[in-house]
Amino acid sequence: MKKYAALLAVTALISTPVLAAQNGGFVDPNAPTTSVQQGGFSGPNGTVATVKQAQDMKDDAWVTMRGKIEKRVGDEEYMFRDATGTMTVEIDDKRWDGQNISPSDNVELQGKLDKDFNSVELDVKQIKKVQHQA
Repeated sequence: MKKYAALLAVTALISTPVLAAQNGGFVDPNAPTTSVQQGGFSGPNGTVATVKQAQDMKDDAWVTMRGKIEKRVGDEEYMFRDATGTMTVEIDDKRWDGQNISPSDNVELQGKLDKDFNSVELDVKQIKKVQHQA
């Protein structure tokens, strides 16, 4: 009987945080979105860089860019275009986050510049659709 009571007490202690952390349910697509930040920097995202500006930035610089993805040019490589030019971007499959994006969609890319001797590429860490280019 003592083993049963101890097992029940341990199970209750372990499962209480799990049950409290569940947040599932209906999400209204028309409701305004809010995000709860769990830590880190809280402030403006900075300015949006153009392809032309990104070409003059340092290797490993973090940038945000807006434009369109025109076509696939490799396994995880795509041609990105904004009003100032084109750039190859690398987007890992996990970065799409279930989104379907076509050449007519405006996107915002956030990532790290990878500069070689004669080329510049953006290693995309986050991609999202935007309503219009700013």
